[in-house]
Amino acid sequence: MINENLVAEYKDFLSNAKTERECVEKIIELAEKAGYKNLEKAKKVKKGDKVYISKMNKAIALFNVGSESISKGMNILGAHIDSPRLDAKQNPLYEKENITYLNTHYYGGIKKYQWTALPLAIHGIVCKTDGTSVNVVIGESEDDPVFCISDILPHLAQDQMSGKAADIIKGEDLDVIMGSYVAAEKEEKNAKEKTEKPGKKEKSAGKKVILNLLKEKYGIEEADFQSAELEVVPAGKARDLGLDRSLILSYGQDDRSCAFTSLKAMLDVPAGKRTTCCICVDKEEIGSVGATGMASFLFDNMVSELVDKLEKDYSELTVRRALSNSNMLSSDVNSAFDPMNAGLYDKENSSSLGGGAVFNKYTGSRGKSGASDANPEFIAKLRGCMDSAGVKYQMAELGKVDQGGGGTIAYHAARYGMNVLDAGVAVLSMHAPWEITSKEDISQIYECYKAFLKM
Repeated sequence: MINENLVAEYKDFLSNAKTERECVEKIIELAEKAGYKNLEKAKKVKKGDKVYISKMNKAIALFNVGSESISKGMNILGAHIDSPRLDAKQNPLYEKENITYLNTHYYGGIKKYQWTALPLAIHGIVCKTDGTSVNVVIGESEDDPVFCISDILPHLAQDQMSGKAADIIKGEDLDVIMGSYVAAEKEEKNAKEKTEKPGKKEKSAGKKVILNLLKEKYGIEEADFQSAELEVVPAGKARDLGLDRSLILSYGQDDRSCAFTSLKAMLDVPAGKRTTCCICVDKEEIGSVGATGMASFLFDNMVSELVDKLEKDYSELTVRRALSNSNMLSSDVNSAFDPMNAGLYDKENSSSLGGGAVFNKYTGSRGKSGASDANPEFIAKLRGCMDSAGVKYQMAELGKVDQGGGGTIAYHAARYGMNVLDAGVAVLSMHAPWEITSKEDISQIYECYKAFLKM
């Protein structure tokens, strides 16, 4: 049964949280409304307290402290909040002829050709040398301009269309049109006179116009791009898909479909015996690297901070036991069976749109390379929990064994010795600018996460 209120909140989250920073900001807002406090500001933490801790505004963990010792482990929901996109380079603005471009570097696994001829928006932050920062969102309001990457017209695309799909557009050609400026005859004459003077080099007129607009609206100088984090994403809100409105079309559903429902479950389930946790991390799409990725000591440090304020005497052994005795659902999406490309899937071991929560015993590629292979004892316990809660679920793999594969944060969590199983929703057109999920699955995964937190 579809939870319409949940779906409406989810679509709003997708529309307004298109970057990791925006996700963390929204998560903190919702968490504080639900009574969560900033762990860094707490002197001590006791049983029944609800706290959160964030890192660099791009990763966050929520803890609901249970009645039994944390050394007995936690029930953890772990998702990622980064999605494939285009990132502006550090010296991004340039002009060719009369068109000004933003030079980009793609982030994560994308089909590059899918990003051409689409309305795009720019989200991010510009940090200035005086210690101030400027938040940027351009292309989402109806009055905003949008941006675009141009493509070759079919009439001249004979060479392009005869090549491999990977070569249709090169990574260095994924540059976003920022504006077009044709100088008047008088301006061209003045510009020519200036450039002919020794030691004088006039900026391109079109680029100068863009820089002036950025300075006027945001107070940004060209040099400020060097300390900016600007992400180019599809412009527009999450929408209902299909005449029956059974599906959702939106950017960023991998993995914000699981991050949002994990968050909602965490906020809606009261404290029990076991401490519960929801962690949303960054950088999964590029290998979980960096200070805000799951491969770092991020989670170790967060749990250590909690234990320090929870226990009378801090012990590293308590932290190790808390982690190794935990159970975790790696809240991440799975590929939905695509009837138009059925040959890529083992149908009996695929997930379907509307089939409910997806449990994936192992991810990785081909010979389970890079996988976290969950123990059957844990899966059986989880199955019993889902059956008791009336949650609809399916067991699945990503695709055919030799076709390819993918990974999640599961194997990073498994290194602590905890039980980990991938659990999420099926996604069609995964990693495309616009991805497809089922409202039924969003409702079911929320119920799944709630049941698990109570387990």
